[in-house]
Amino acid sequence: MRIGLLGTGPWARMAHAPALSAHPELDFAGVWGRRTEAAKELADEHGTRAYDDVDALLADVDAVAVALPPAVQASLAARAARAGCHLLLDKPLATTVEQGREVVDAVRESQVASVVFFTSRFLAETEAWIGEQAGVEGWFTARAEWLGSVFTDDSPFADSPWRQEKGALWDVGPHALSVLLPVLGEVREVAAAAHGPGDTVHLVLRHTSGASSTLTLSLTAPPAAAGAGVELRGAGGVVRLPESSEGVVPAVLRAADGLLAAARTGRAHPCDAAFGLRVTEILVEAETLLDGGTGVPAE
Repeated sequence: MRIGLLGTGPWARMAHAPALSAHPELDFAGVWGRRTEAAKELADEHGTRAYDDVDALLADVDAVAVALPPAVQASLAARAARAGCHLLLDKPLATTVEQGREVVDAVRESQVASVVFFTSRFLAETEAWIGEQAGVEGWFTARAEWLGSVFTDDSPFADSPWRQEKGALWDVGPHALSVLLPVLGEVREVAAAAHGPGDTVHLVLRHTSGASSTLTLSLTAPPAAAGAGVELRGAGGVVRLPESSEGVVPAVLRAADGLLAAARTGRAHPCDAAFGLRVTEILVEAETLLDGGTGVPAE
């Protein structure tokens, strides 16, 4: 499968480009970016071609991987799907329900495959744990914490405009939801949402299984307090999400495997664009509660 990369930022450089270059069944055919010089630099690093016209790249490939801010990703993903390209997307799929639906509709109409990269769903240890816990009945409640210190001098994402604007809810919230939804079931209601220090937010969710969950999300935690974890409690006791020893590149390779399988079989991947849209819908509901329904943070 010939695949192109849309995006040239830190995530494209550290995750997508190395994985696309290394995958034995992918032909890394080219890079497009909003900055031509950056696209050429990244393409040269991986022995591929830089494109200054995104439509020319879409015409030359069978699939695209997207490493762009969500609002940019959504419009280009729909465009790529309509050009017949399979989609390896990043989380969040979009930051509005309308944008997310546009992607899902384009995927459905064009009958292309889609995979949204939620890191925990593609790391071997955590993927296996999620699958195991999803088969367990009797979960009562869960607690998820995703705490980062992103806006520091040594973070490659410190200058990310969309993270500065949208905060932890949209950056790490999708990670927490990607673990909780397959285990506890669909979210029936975002029951409560509150601001904490910095960009920290706290959510309470009710699930269709009858279980509840709480989420604490932050990109502005003190470095010593940073970390991620999920704890489940139920009839069988207490279990915790294991830490993974893998890096991100093997996870992207596994996501690419999922895209190839979906393209060959026509069977939707569990983390397809429709799942990405559902995550966006939940985050929009939470954001509305956090804003007090006014579009600005409540005082």
